[in-house]
Amino acid sequence: MIHLAVIHTGGKQYVVSPGDKLKIAKLEGAEGSAVIFSDVFLTSNGEKTAIGTPTILDAQVEATILKQARTRKMIISKYHNKTRYRKRQGHRQHYTEVEIGKIVV
Repeated sequence: MIHLAVIHTGGKQYVVSPGDKLKIAKLEGAEGSAVIFSDVFLTSNGEKTAIGTPTILDAQVEATILKQARTRKMIISKYHNKTRYRKRQGHRQHYTEVEIGKIVV
């Protein structure tokens, strides 16, 4: 039984184990559908650790999409003194919340 894995998605790496819930960069798919992460860099079962070069062949992490949503609004402010320049802008980033199912090697 694999306890943890390091996966790559959205330009970032995540340490995951079965049952974890993650908020990651937006993925295509409806809520409740399955998604497979095939870029697995490391797996470990507590005794034996496998490290890929750069990825482990035939290793994948299966997950389920729980929610497609957007984060809370973030305010971006720009200010230049002595030139009367002020700019205020809001931004909401799209994300996908997934629950890790099983790690297959």
